[in-house]
Amino acid sequence: MASVSLFGAFRQFLCRTVKIRRIHELVWTRRIRISGREASFLMAVTPLSYLMYKRVTRFPAVSALDKAEEVLEQADYLYSCGDTQKLHQLLVQYKDSNDAEFLWRLARASRDLSLLSSISSDEKKRLTYEAFEFAKKALEKNESSFAAHKWFAVCLSDVGDYEGTKVKIGNSYIIKDHLERALELNPKDATSIHILGYWCFAFAELPWYQRKVAAVIFASPPTATYEEALEYFLKAEEVDPNFYSKNLLMLGKTYMKLGDRERAALWLQKAHDYPALTEEDKEVHKEALDLLKKIKG
Repeated sequence: MASVSLFGAFRQFLCRTVKIRRIHELVWTRRIRISGREASFLMAVTPLSYLMYKRVTRFPAVSALDKAEEVLEQADYLYSCGDTQKLHQLLVQYKDSNDAEFLWRLARASRDLSLLSSISSDEKKRLTYEAFEFAKKALEKNESSFAAHKWFAVCLSDVGDYEGTKVKIGNSYIIKDHLERALELNPKDATSIHILGYWCFAFAELPWYQRKVAAVIFASPPTATYEEALEYFLKAEEVDPNFYSKNLLMLGKTYMKLGDRERAALWLQKAHDYPALTEEDKEVHKEALDLLKKIKG
């Protein structure tokens, strides 16, 4: 079975499930739309509610809030549909925003755009660094945003692909710290849990020569076990069952590493049966089938 290197570990996760559902990262709630017929509205509210309504409608900032919320909802819908190019075109108009909600979404969109097969290598690199800058700015604007921490970690790992082995490994603790902070802020984010599982799997399988590099950089090099990786992958599945084909695949691969062929086959079969809605799902299908043949052969 091919080894999963540290350098490819964070590049491979994070395919969105193309279900038309509300994205977990949507942290703005939809405000109640006020009916144009105020008379009908008055019949449905208390005097105190009406007083609050009248006071709120005096502030022009509310219309700006409506507009911002509508753009964010549109962005989340495009993301759920997997329409990467339209999503990026929408959000890049807000690249100078000081709102972390726009910025981390733009970081994600730039990164997703960089992963498209139609993107040239030069454009891919530009988008990778662009995504990192947006994620960094989002974090500066709102340190309490779990999504900003998550996408900062992801984008920092991506940038490491262009910075060399030493930088890549040197950033590993920073990446983990931000992922753990994301989970502190939102313990129900299955994606952050999955990425931490991949982090552990990558370090559990780290080749000896990369371990030597890590030993030079750190007094105590990062270490992890397959048991730790398994715990994260199972937790992600518990939080959001069947949310991601790659999580199912990684459960199968981790059980294989632990010598549990029966459970490995179970999860690999689930990965193979997962609806192939994206290119990554198709890759997961192929790898899962190859591993199932290996187990049964």
